[in-house]
Amino acid sequence: MSDEVKQLSMLWTERGGHYNEGLGRDDIFDKLKEECGVFGVFGIPDAASLSYYGLHALQHRGEESCGICTVDSAQDGLFNYHRGLGLVKEVFGKDTLDVLAGDRSIGHVRYSTAGGGGLANAQPLVFKYRDGDLAVATNGNIVNAPEIRRELESQGSIFQTTSDTEVIAHLIARSPKDFVSAARDALQRLIGGFAFLLMTNDKLLVASDPHGLRPLVMGRLGGGYAFASETCALETIGAEYERDIQPGELLVLGADGMRVERYAPLERRATCAMEYIYFARPDSDINGTNLHAARKRMGSRLALESFVDADLVTGVPDSSISAAIGYAEQTGIPYELGLIKNKYTGRTFIQPSQELREKGVKMKLSAVRKVVEGKRVVMIDDSIVRGTTSRRIVNLLREAGATEVHVKITSPPFANPCYYGIDTPDRKELIASSRTVEEIRQAINADSLSFLSNEGLIEAVGGNNGESNRGLCMACFDNDYPTPVNLTAEKSCSC
Repeated sequence: MSDEVKQLSMLWTERGGHYNEGLGRDDIFDKLKEECGVFGVFGIPDAASLSYYGLHALQHRGEESCGICTVDSAQDGLFNYHRGLGLVKEVFGKDTLDVLAGDRSIGHVRYSTAGGGGLANAQPLVFKYRDGDLAVATNGNIVNAPEIRRELESQGSIFQTTSDTEVIAHLIARSPKDFVSAARDALQRLIGGFAFLLMTNDKLLVASDPHGLRPLVMGRLGGGYAFASETCALETIGAEYERDIQPGELLVLGADGMRVERYAPLERRATCAMEYIYFARPDSDINGTNLHAARKRMGSRLALESFVDADLVTGVPDSSISAAIGYAEQTGIPYELGLIKNKYTGRTFIQPSQELREKGVKMKLSAVRKVVEGKRVVMIDDSIVRGTTSRRIVNLLREAGATEVHVKITSPPFANPCYYGIDTPDRKELIASSRTVEEIRQAINADSLSFLSNEGLIEAVGGNNGESNRGLCMACFDNDYPTPVNLTAEKSCSC
């Protein structure tokens, strides 16, 4: 056994056999990570199988763990659930799905951050309380969860997980009101960005935070409903997209159908800009905007803002391909597959040494020598976090013979941490928080470096002219957070 393999084996053992648990600083790539995705079904037979396929479509939003909880209305609301560590296809098989009978379900895929990994934090979280069973799945972060948690613990609550999603279950359980009223009161106490699915033996509740920070959509299939973090999951199961869940909206589904309420007024629409730039799949739509088309416009606008003469344009797969096409179309510079991603490496181990990190990069990404050799290359990417990934990719292109590498980023400089459901480092670890564009260029070894302007991003995404930033949350770029945040506190973790 080689020394490298021994190191990996030891690390695997030390971590209990777990894959990288979303700790961005230790991954081969320091890319941002969306923490999770949710999928729900109401009133459709074989809901578990539909959730299985829906979660497959959302796998990019979380690879550490997943789970499905079902309710069988034909069996007096019988609850069944299964959760596990790993990908959807690893956790669920035919035998597992056969046990999850029912016409209602909620499902979840997860990355972990501050809340930690492990099966205890896998969702949906399932509880027994005075009125029966309760399951909760969410995408996002509750900013004031630590304060609520301390309050509840002082009153005798005992928490079973380190996920802040659990606070809503305790708030509901401690309320003397009926389930819907208790849930409404609990949601009104929460500050942050979140999309909730809450299920009991006879009801399903769907809620979006008052700013709509995290995406959530509704579709129809047959006589029932489906809910998902992205429209691509609705497409996968053959559901017809109906609409986005509005900020502050609460949908209550039960035996008497669906009713729509508001638990909070729309304060300021602020959908996460990184959903458009990076997280969501290009075949998804958010607030009526197709992500592939928006990313092409980002690339086109970037070309107008920072043209550079070159021989070819290439995008860092997969999230930057659309933008690279847009840049190439705008400039007339040919688009080429200068970088190829190995789709079969799966999730990555945390690498214990710089040498293994560099080799890990080459396992995941390769430069096409015959394409880039002797060429001036424009490399399009979606963001720069710490700068380590960009430097490694620039060096890959140089090693393959590129004579110049010009880096174009389809977002403004990422200088501020996110508190709403993205795995971001502390501010001091974000390279753009303390360095100029020229200093970042030198750090990543590029011949030139340009970022898309705030105005360019907003124009590319579109949206409502009457809203701040046309309805986008740009806090990671402009430090203008739509909710109160404690800039000195440790970030909480819903997912």
